[in-house]
Order: sequence, then structure tokens, then C-alpha cells
Amino acid sequence: MGKRNFRIWRGDETGGDLNDYQVEVNEGEVVLDVIHRLQATEAPDLACRWNCKAGKCGSCSMEINGKPRLGCMTRMSTFEETETVTVTPLRTFPVIRDLVTDVSFNYQKARETPAFEPPADLAPGEYRMKQVDVERSQEFRKCIECFLCQNVCHVVRDHEENKAAFSGPRFFIRAAELDMHPLDARTDRKEHAQESMGLGYCNITKCCTEVCPEHITITDNAIIPMKERVVDRKYDPLVWLGRKIFRRDQLADGATDTTVGSVHTAELDGVNWGRPKPTPQAASVNADGTLGITEITFDRPAAASPFGDDQEFPLDPEGLNYHRPKS
Repeated sequence: MGKRNFRIWRGDETGGDLNDYQVEVNEGEVVLDVIHRLQATEAPDLACRWNCKAGKCGSCSMEINGKPRLGCMTRMSTFEETETVTVTPLRTFPVIRDLVTDVSFNYQKARETPAFEPPADLAPGEYRMKQVDVERSQEFRKCIECFLCQNVCHVVRDHEENKAAFSGPRFFIRAAELDMHPLDARTDRKEHAQESMGLGYCNITKCCTEVCPEHITITDNAIIPMKERVVDRKYDPLVWLGRKIFRRDQLADGATDTTVGSVHTAELDGVNWGRPKPTPQAASVNADGTLGITEITFDRPAAASPFGDDQEFPLDPEGLNYHRPKS
């Protein structure tokens, strides 16, 4: 195929620049082959992470012409012969040197993800699963942890400050896999994904699905179902009503059990609206002695607006009734 023009980013954490090279390219080669040839001929100090060269280890993640890809799976035949191929490190993670980035953020998030918890009443070797349950989560086991989905996710790509509260799509599929697992004994996967992994930050743009080299349908098969499960658990009025009926004795930590008229509720201590708390009013009862549907589904007795009629917006942050979720 002759010589081709390459532009490769060279530098470290202090800075760097794009350097131009002309490299011999042979038929059937991939970008990683060209980088190896460049290391052998012109740039022996060029740093590049790789291992299997078969698209199964995820080591050679890089951005090729601006798109996150695996160097070993990107064929040179996909580019025009006159096209300059630009290779840069993953943008979301700190650069160590040249094309090598520090992806330790992902391993930290992996440690924060609760592991599979086997059922207590079964011994190893006694586990049984239906094939349909195996197939449901098997797709997520194909992940090679190339972290291309993490790199392209704009929640952390464009907002470094979000990394502390956001695990990213790679670990959302791990949470979904375990939540779908019929033998996993943990029942708080959905709450953990919402409160500790930052599931609510994701606005399902599907960019993670587009770059996955294993073609895992991350958004449609993992993230959206997890969001739906969280909504069902936290906001579905029928689920809420069922929990009120069958689990009234299980109040939130720090709550006091009170009864107003015929309505049972829980008042959280330390609520501060910036003004005296309005007096709750007993729910209106219909002629046949039943409550209206709005009174049944509401989470506290009817009352005047806690903001009052003369409140100016935006509200003083110190006066907001906001309780951070437990981590």
C-alpha cells in the first residue's frame, strides 16, 4: 500500500503536541501494526499500551481520527490513501505518556461496586439457573474493559468534577447484570446504582453503545432497564401504596411516627423551610367514609404550601428541605 501519513500525539502530563510521520503500510494491517513499525524505525520511545492484538484485552484503546477505537481492530483499509490518520490518547483520562493514559479511575469504581453475593441457603455446586436467565446477562459478560464507553461518556469527559459521583456505563452494565441475576442475594442493587453510582446523571445519548467493540447494547439493555427499575421502586404510586400498607412499621432513619386525622405519615426531623412549618390538615373524607385517590397516593397530609405565598425565588439554599441520599 506504500507510505501513509500519520499524526501522533507525543507528550506527557505536562503537555505535548502532534508529530507528523510517514510510515510504510502493508495490505491487511491495522493501526496498531503501523504504530509497532513506527516504534521499530523512527520513534523507539513512543509509548503505547497493548497486549493480545486480537480485540479481547482492551489494552490498545486510543482515539483514531477523533473516535475512540481499539488500535488492533481498526484496519488501515478503512481510510482513504491520501488521508492523514491522527492518533491521540483517550481524552477523558490523565495522560501518562504519549498514547498511554491513567485509567485507575475505572478500577477504583470497580472496587466500589458490590460483588456478587451468593444465596446463603445454597452451597457451591447447588446453584441452578434457567437458560433464559443466563442469556439475559451473558451479553454484559462480553465486556473487555477497554473503557471506550467510559471515555466517550460526556458526563465525565466534559466534567472532571463528576468523576467522584459517577461510575459510568461500564459499571452500569455490571450493576444491571447482577440485578438481573436470579441467584444474587443482594436486594439493594437499584438503590446503590441510583445513590452511589450516579445512574441519574446518564441521559441515555447512546454514545457508549456506539463505540463498544463487543457490540454490547449498553443503553437499551442495561442502563434504561436499570432506570426503569429505580423509577418503579421509588416513584410508582402503586408500589408506594403497597409499601405503605405492608411496611408501615419500617420508617426512614430519624423519622417519628405520627397520625394526623385518619392519615398515617412520617415526619423527618430537622426539616427547614426557612419559615414556621404549616399545620397539617386532616384529609377530607368522602360521604362513604373513604379517602380520595389523591390523599391515598400523597406521601404526607394535606397542608398549605411550605414556601408560603410571599416567598421569593430562587430560594436560599440554607432554607431548602433537601436530604442527601445515604451512600
